[in-house]
Amino acid sequence: MNSVETPSYQSNRHMLPESTHLGMVSLQVSQLERSLDYYQQVIGLRLLERTETTAILGSFGTSTPLLALHERQGINPVPRRGRLGLYHFAILLPNRAELGKFLKHLAEIGAYAGMSDHLFSEALYLTDPDGLGIEVYADRPRSSWQYKEGEIVGATIPLDTQSVIQAAGNESWHGMPQGTVIGHIHFYVNDLAKAEAFYHQGLGFDVVIRSYPGALFVSAGGYHHHIGLNTWAAGAAISGDDDARLLSWELSLGSQQAIDETVQRLRSAGFSPEQSAEGWQLKDPWGSLVRFTV
Repeated sequence: MNSVETPSYQSNRHMLPESTHLGMVSLQVSQLERSLDYYQQVIGLRLLERTETTAILGSFGTSTPLLALHERQGINPVPRRGRLGLYHFAILLPNRAELGKFLKHLAEIGAYAGMSDHLFSEALYLTDPDGLGIEVYADRPRSSWQYKEGEIVGATIPLDTQSVIQAAGNESWHGMPQGTVIGHIHFYVNDLAKAEAFYHQGLGFDVVIRSYPGALFVSAGGYHHHIGLNTWAAGAAISGDDDARLLSWELSLGSQQAIDETVQRLRSAGFSPEQSAEGWQLKDPWGSLVRFTV
């Protein structure tokens, strides 16, 4: 199948609105000041609010929160092999030129990053001071995405760093620009069938890639993935209260009707969403909490 044909998942009934997107990600960290320094100076987020033990950050030119940091001293860093739960959260830049500026910035400060070309996107991978994974990426135009046997074609190949840097021209980096969003979240799980039951049958995401070894990718609106799920750390423990970890993430559904429909679908699939002061929420089978927002 080439890029102009309709992938099979796009011909099915969509369970989530096409406008579905991710909102704020909340992390538990061991030292707030250290994490603030990293997320501002290295990642380039802007401080919006803070208390003694919490901080909210976003991009420049907007007050929309992207990341919340919650300090809990003495917690365990993420081990090298990872834990079940967060693999990485991914910050989506508005365009390739911004990715080039960010890459130049990393080179200037001597920050290490993994680099990959996924065909539908180009990505940089970093690790925060507690070992939590971060991806910073830019999408290729949807018109260039390729499809095969009903799936979006993805890969992990070397990034053409010179081409990405050249896209930035002579412009300097000044932090995460307006238009930066949380693009996706990728989780370590130990059972893809159980993950599909929760994220597809329950939450209502479309399965867009299932042929990648040990992984499953789901999305709304034909996106390459809003959620990645893999079994690459299947023997690891689940992230706990005393670990650096993801505390919660927001799923923006666009309307109260869409939230109500999602809650009903989850109940029909055997899950038990709860209503809190922040609205409807529930944990996946590995303890990652999702909150539904408009």
